[in-house]
Amino acid sequence: MTLGGHQEMHSFWERVIQPQMFGMLALRYGGTEQVSNTRRPADAIANGQFILVRRDTYDAMGGHERVRDRVAEDLSMAQEWVRAGRRIGMVLAVRQFSTHMYASLSELVGGWRKNIYAGGRTAALGGRVGRAVYPAALLAVPIVGLLPVAGLVLAALGVLGTPWLIWSATSIAVSLVFWAGIYHFMGEPLYGALLYPLGLVMLAYIAGGSIARGRRVRWKNREYLSS
Repeated sequence: MTLGGHQEMHSFWERVIQPQMFGMLALRYGGTEQVSNTRRPADAIANGQFILVRRDTYDAMGGHERVRDRVAEDLSMAQEWVRAGRRIGMVLAVRQFSTHMYASLSELVGGWRKNIYAGGRTAALGGRVGRAVYPAALLAVPIVGLLPVAGLVLAALGVLGTPWLIWSATSIAVSLVFWAGIYHFMGEPLYGALLYPLGLVMLAYIAGGSIARGRRVRWKNREYLSS
């Protein structure tokens, strides 16, 4: 069993980047019921901040030794449990516990760069083909999200016509509603949704750096090579 707790955000950059990351995770994996009922390993995920497992099951599965070469070991453990035909359960516990993941911009960039490509590609759908196109799909998320913002700016400058202005404004309005929901769920003021374009820029920056490093991972002055 794994719990999804409250994510504490104490700084400006945390409020810019963290909702982007957890919003992307929610879009990829769905809610707790989808995770708990999945029978497909690629759709399994766990939160390393809280994992509860029976000792006999843990030993039978080989424990953390089984995922010793994985960067996102919590994600990989959930996938291995499902692959072995075992059940996993995810429960929201935002009122029961909270975690402060990263305290600075450098920690945010380094921490998510560690996980977003080297760890996240194990969750790519479609086997080898899915893993091959994963980098492009990862970069497409912020690029597509920023297209309406770029369209609005160009339309305001007269480069694009009125139809583009209407499309861009409508798309941004829908995006603001979506991100307001994410910020509300994470216990943050709704006006934080206005930060979403900057969040997408930072997501592209983090994803690009992670893809450039590939399987090479650097974290807390140590170098790793993920599987």
